[in-house]
Amino acid sequence: MEALADWLFVVLWVAGVFLTLLPFVPATLVILFAAFLHELLVGFRELSLWLWLGLGVLALLAMTLDNLAALWGAKRYGAGRAGLWGAFLGGILGLFLGVVGVLVLPFLLAWLFEYLSGRKPEEALRAAWGTLVGLMGGVVAKVFLHLAMGLWVIRAIF
Repeated sequence: MEALADWLFVVLWVAGVFLTLLPFVPATLVILFAAFLHELLVGFRELSLWLWLGLGVLALLAMTLDNLAALWGAKRYGAGRAGLWGAFLGGILGLFLGVVGVLVLPFLLAWLFEYLSGRKPEEALRAAWGTLVGLMGGVVAKVFLHLAMGLWVIRAIF
């Protein structure tokens, strides 16, 4: 049972890292669930309280950085609320169009919403670019944190 639990964690963790690339998918929670499921299967004897606290801190950091990076990128490049809403809506609609949709629609709708809010096309383009840079920066930060979470658990269980 222990080997099954160990490898089940690894598979779910890798899936969680890949799910990080999709917006609005709670990949951080998938990784935490994988660790919890592992511990449930082995009788809660391999992961210490300190490791759980560390995972909680990394999970909170991942969720916070994701949101802050998007806001930072948008503000740094001059995006307003309209651009943020456009990027958010584009991310949701992009889920139905695959990877290209997830990358292209947030950018296009951020530009469109900024333009419709009265910005010049060049200003709207800069704001849309900033929104996309921020969103991608948040994803990169989450990937690194998710890798750290999984490696920390793997170090404890293997």
